[in-house]
Amino acid sequence: MADSAPQQAQHHYKFDITMTCSGCSGAIERVLKKTEGLNSYTVSLPSQQAEIWTDSVSYETILEKIKKTGKEVRGAEADGVVAE
Repeated sequence: MADSAPQQAQHHYKFDITMTCSGCSGAIERVLKKTEGLNSYTVSLPSQQAEIWTDSVSYETILEKIKKTGKEVRGAEADGVVAE
């Protein structure tokens, strides 16, 4: 499920994730769908990115949920700042 970005969200996170097939992107979508408190998100297999808009969920929480899928997070941004 790919939702459009909300007009105003307190936080915007972007993750570069190794995804090689629709099963990979589907795993990311499933974990995001189950995460309460997200305003919206998009998952793109061609760009290998996930973007999340939220007012209440921390960057660390989302990062941990993505990592639990077994996918490699190659890089990320939290509110426009490159994250560790």
